[in-house]
Amino acid sequence: MSDPTSTQTDPDNDPNIDPTGGPYYIGVDVGTGSVRAGLVGHTGAVERTHTQPIAVMNPQKDFYVQDSEEIWQAVGLCVKVVSEGVPDKGAIKGIGFDATCSLVVLDSNFKPVCVSPTGDDRHNVIMWMDHRAKSEAEEINTGSHRVLEYVGGRLSPEMQTPKLLWLKRSMEDTWKRAAHFFDLPDYLTFRATGSLRRSLCSLVCKWTYVGQGGRAEVEGPVLRGPEGWDRTFFEAIGLEELAEEGWRRIGTEVCAPGDRCGTLTHTAAHTLGLDAHTPVAASLIDAHAGFLAMAGAAAGGGRLTGRLGLINGTSTCHLVLSPSPVAVGGVWGPYGGAVLPQTYLAEGGITASGSLIDHLLKTHPAYEKSLADADDDGRSIYERLEGVLEVMGGREGLSSPSLLTRHLHLYPDYHGNRSPLADPDMAGMVCGVTLDASEESLAMIYLSAIQGLAYTTRQILAAMTSSGHVITRLLMCGGLCASNTYIQTHADVLDITTRSSLSSSKCNRTNLRTGTL
Repeated sequence: MSDPTSTQTDPDNDPNIDPTGGPYYIGVDVGTGSVRAGLVGHTGAVERTHTQPIAVMNPQKDFYVQDSEEIWQAVGLCVKVVSEGVPDKGAIKGIGFDATCSLVVLDSNFKPVCVSPTGDDRHNVIMWMDHRAKSEAEEINTGSHRVLEYVGGRLSPEMQTPKLLWLKRSMEDTWKRAAHFFDLPDYLTFRATGSLRRSLCSLVCKWTYVGQGGRAEVEGPVLRGPEGWDRTFFEAIGLEELAEEGWRRIGTEVCAPGDRCGTLTHTAAHTLGLDAHTPVAASLIDAHAGFLAMAGAAAGGGRLTGRLGLINGTSTCHLVLSPSPVAVGGVWGPYGGAVLPQTYLAEGGITASGSLIDHLLKTHPAYEKSLADADDDGRSIYERLEGVLEVMGGREGLSSPSLLTRHLHLYPDYHGNRSPLADPDMAGMVCGVTLDASEESLAMIYLSAIQGLAYTTRQILAAMTSSGHVITRLLMCGGLCASNTYIQTHADVLDITTRSSLSSSKCNRTNLRTGTL
């Protein structure tokens, strides 16, 4: 349900890519636990994909860190694999990156700086799911700052300014050594091009840079950045030196998402196995890239506003575009120009969804045997559990297996509530558990978790629509969409019908599901 844990190449890859074909493009997606790359033809068909796992370290409660160099080397491996069937690398006309909104810290020589209690400089990435800065976020939220109007009224500890404040207060040596703070998507374009330009997507959504819906004055492809930072905010929260330095540590030039950020350096080209000077696009946050692709595919050239996209993976993001700003309490945004010009983005979310399901399953006494039996059957454990639920429902004469949990209820905020309560201290709960340690008990926990996530989505959708968003269609993609139970449960809870819009075997891991509200 969450990211894969082993190196893999898509079994549908065509090893005989037409060497005279093209143009081709490469997309790189860095998720929580893996890097994925895909080779895309000029018609949009995905020709080859490859996945490489990356480590997540949890040195203590609320701390999640990664190694930026490991991530970059995994990117290089994946890109080399997907491009090896194209002998003329000149046929590859561009590369783009998306990634989780994690914080990467480098020194003045662009070497990693430690952000972990381990003291190891290799551990220089504070992950998006890291909640060490809860106190800093709460402190910032007590102020009356203009920028809070753009994040649903409350900053989250998942965002970058609370993390920066935590580093300043708690890791003084790191703060002094740090010369560059990047969002992970921007770090990837920096490694590819050597350019310090940041994407408007990351800065607006996670750094309190105030966007204008794409209406800011444009100089070529670059939006001049300093006017987007609110100096009074940084002075008020104790990060005044970032302003005094002219914002050099967090970004002075900002590209609109998808614009040319630069071209591959010779060093990056060697790592990636591509030609130097291949164009590189300004990055996107991973969920936002998925939403843009999904909404565009569903729209078929029509409007993209009014479509709620659920990106379902380790966490779940709820994204919708509107032509004018709509403020929703507890929902991030409105973010001007963060995905497309002349639009505003609202972003709700569930901090732990795929990771919640995996946690619940792996901590259950029946998990290991159920997993082994699923392997023997040639199925995933999720498919096996859904089969168990079908048998149980039939045995009890129920109209739907969903009724099996009528006496079992799970509240899913095991890692705080992102939306719409915006409370990182919220905790999860299960009501109705017994001493049953069987596989049937495991299946019931699995179903109740999916139902809890679906009802959270219903709550987020209600907050959005009651505040003025007009949403007519629901779009879903991501690893959780491999589960028919997950899809059907959301359809039942939201009272919609669903259909699969992308049935190609090459799209089976991100199958687009749509429903009309």
